[in-house]
Amino acid sequence: MSERDADLGRFAEPALLVLVSLTDGPKHGYAIMADVETFGREPLGPGTLYAVLARLERAGLIQPLESDDRRRPYRLTDDGTRAVASRLDGLDRFVALGRRRLGDVEG
Repeated sequence: MSERDADLGRFAEPALLVLVSLTDGPKHGYAIMADVETFGREPLGPGTLYAVLARLERAGLIQPLESDDRRRPYRLTDDGTRAVASRLDGLDRFVALGRRRLGDVEG
């Protein structure tokens, strides 16, 4: 994993939630918040969301798209797709380790 992939910012969890939300296509802010609440089971407030969107855009992981109304949709860039895949791979390894260790404790 490159340094850029690892640096989703101080609040990596909200950034990862936004990136995962965008994996199935472009969304505007409200749609991202609704999607994250559905799969993340916790609301992501507008202040947090728009700070994360700005940080991800500066990092080149997402890109704003043109809009016909006042809602601005965002999409993952190629770097964003690689970053979310890398982070999820790392989480897979982390979860597998935790489950193995729990098995050692429970067994």
